[in-house]
Amino acid sequence: MSCPIPAGFHALPLPIVQLSLAAVLKCGQSFRWSVFPLSPTPLPLSYPSHEYRFCLKDRVVCLRQSPDTLYYRTILPPQKDGNDDSSSEEKAQQETLAWIRDYFQLDVDLVALYNSWADRDPVFRKFRDRFEGIRMLRQDPWENLISFICSSNNNIVRITKMITSLCDRFSPRLLSLPPPDPYPASVSPLSPPATPSRTPSPPFSSDVLTAPNGDDLRAYHPFPSPSALASSSVAATLRTLGFGYRAEYVQKTAQMLVGGHFLDSGNSATPDEWLRTLRDMPTTEARDALLRFMGVGRKVADCVLLMSLDKNEVVPVDTHVHHIAMKHYGVGSSKGKSSGKIPITPKIYDEVNAKLAQVWGDYAGWAHSVLFTADLKSFSTYGLEAPLTSASAPSAALLGLPTLPLTPSPSQEKASRKCSRRAAIQTARAQDAVARATTDDEVANEQAPYDLSCSLAERVKKRRRTAAPDIR
Repeated sequence: MSCPIPAGFHALPLPIVQLSLAAVLKCGQSFRWSVFPLSPTPLPLSYPSHEYRFCLKDRVVCLRQSPDTLYYRTILPPQKDGNDDSSSEEKAQQETLAWIRDYFQLDVDLVALYNSWADRDPVFRKFRDRFEGIRMLRQDPWENLISFICSSNNNIVRITKMITSLCDRFSPRLLSLPPPDPYPASVSPLSPPATPSRTPSPPFSSDVLTAPNGDDLRAYHPFPSPSALASSSVAATLRTLGFGYRAEYVQKTAQMLVGGHFLDSGNSATPDEWLRTLRDMPTTEARDALLRFMGVGRKVADCVLLMSLDKNEVVPVDTHVHHIAMKHYGVGSSKGKSSGKIPITPKIYDEVNAKLAQVWGDYAGWAHSVLFTADLKSFSTYGLEAPLTSASAPSAALLGLPTLPLTPSPSQEKASRKCSRRAAIQTARAQDAVARATTDDEVANEQAPYDLSCSLAERVKKRRRTAAPDIR
């Protein structure tokens, strides 16, 4: 049984081997996606199990996924004059689709990259089937920069809470929404696609509101602008929100951008515009530009280069990646230190980066994200075989669906059946992974993906806090 298009959504044919939302949006690249389960009971594999929401400057984007389709919906704030123009609605829909293609970099054929990495690297070959659909996001450079400044000595759950607090405090509410409607018990066919919807804006200012029908409403705030964080009073406020020493880093970086300290004489670019110009610079020059900001070391700079500035070859090296390099590729160790933790010195960082770039090629940063995700504790059982219940078993119709790969298969009929079965099983695994990854007690100690290189004093403090995590 295939899934009808959910009410209000539009469909983009996209197999899960090209994009797995359950993995990509939970492995620590971005920290602002909200995840909502759509049913308390197992669903047929052809039905999306979760809805993912993200707040842009002018809209909320909602996503759902089945084995062969990405469903998307645009929710706009109400117009001040109360009039909804059909042409503007259609334009908004086209803009959302363009944003999705850009944000997930859908012009990059992930299956072709996986094939290339598997051919070059027997280590990657062992992980490819379990961790399909993991690609790099192309994020807003400003949000990406601040998010990873916050990653210093931190974990995914805390970073997410910090970024949420930052948006709630320094960015006006765009709109408020109730949770998505759950599927009916019978999982009956849903409505046909609709135009982008505009939700009423309740006359409240709190983040958790109550709709007339009693449902809780969640407030959605865009990411704050550099000017909103540049005031000298911001650091003190951020400390009250639990940012600790990172508060000064965030405020000073915003102040530098707003003050134009990065601009050459006669350059009138805004902070956002200037950050985007780094995409056109050589990698070394772009990295040097980022290293001028407060709280930005080599790893944070490399994360920003990879995740928002199109430097696909860059491999950020943190403890996870260092461990992978030592275990699988024999690099990154120090003489006389065959066991225990080994500090990531600049020399070791360069060795690991060079080796992995040599193994994986021009998209080494993308390949490393697959092995990095595989190394996370919250993904320890992701992709493992599990018995399929009758409620979640793929139907005959699903198993017979033609796939829509971006890379043509050499044997269309055989590959189509194989890919469909794999996609169905992968969806079940992904549903289970989302449920695990959204449980705080399972990921509370998960290290942030690209934790900053820190000073010796900071590392000592971090070890002392192992038994009692930093709660500043």
